[in-house]
Amino acid sequence: MQTPLLLAQMILAIALMAAILLQQRGTGLGGAFGGEVTAYRSRRGIERTLFRLTIVLATLFVAFSLLNLLPQTV
Repeated sequence: MQTPLLLAQMILAIALMAAILLQQRGTGLGGAFGGEVTAYRSRRGIERTLFRLTIVLATLFVAFSLLNLLPQTV
């Protein structure tokens, strides 16, 4: 039982990293050092889908992590 959970958790971790890295980057610290300040805007299209997918993957990753902590009953 533990091996499939660990495998699923590793797959979720890789998918979560990919989803985070694919998201569009903002100005970051550029605004603190005189960089361009952009107005707040809403997410649209694929950006919104990717954002929601990231939330779902993070929730699943936490759930699988907690399931791995449960004691095994054989």
